[in-house]
Amino acid sequence: MASGRSGAQPNGTGDAADLEKAFQELAKGERTATALENQLSKMEARIQALLDQAESQQREFTQLKGDKASSNGEEQSGHQDDESDGKKS
Repeated sequence: MASGRSGAQPNGTGDAADLEKAFQELAKGERTATALENQLSKMEARIQALLDQAESQQREFTQLKGDKASSNGEEQSGHQDDESDGKKS
């Protein structure tokens, strides 16, 4: 009776060749996966650096905005005192 697989060779040489090809493809897939993981790690590092920079700039902006608001508050209260002093005289 003929084998159910077409192209099968006697002594299992076809199976060995198929197995070797499968291992080669598996190794190629592993190399591809490693390359992709390396690229993703680099991208993640770049994204993290950008996030750190954005957070730092946000903190600086918030601090400058707070400093400006407090100095404006001092100027306004000082200006109001001058006006009230001028009215008393």
